[in-house]
Amino acid sequence: MSFSFEAIDHVQLAAPKGSEEKARQFFNEILGFTELEKPDVLKKRGGVWFALGPIIVHIGIEEPFVPAKKAHPAFEVEHIEELKKHLKKNNIQYKEDDQLPGANRMYVNDPFGNRLEFLEWNKDYVPNH
Repeated sequence: MSFSFEAIDHVQLAAPKGSEEKARQFFNEILGFTELEKPDVLKKRGGVWFALGPIIVHIGIEEPFVPAKKAHPAFEVEHIEELKKHLKKNNIQYKEDDQLPGANRMYVNDPFGNRLEFLEWNKDYVPNH
């Protein structure tokens, strides 16, 4: 082939109309992402963009809105136990999951009901995925 995939540029999650402030509270204030300036031509669509290092999340407005209950992005985390404490302190519920060998994993719903996965691989485990 004469082409190659380099990386995932961003993940887009859907949200209902008028939900930008809730997105800012969750992604910026709780998770520590920085808001990115959207191009002027895209601002009229609503939504908001965030980045944390190389991780970019776009929150796009979708009407009618239906949250993604199964499809989800998975964020690899260092010190996931500290993230759990931080979420608990901010009254964000999470569900722990032990079904992936070698990983400490949990699921969180964003303010709109979209599923988000957070996981930390055990130091001596090499993921096979």
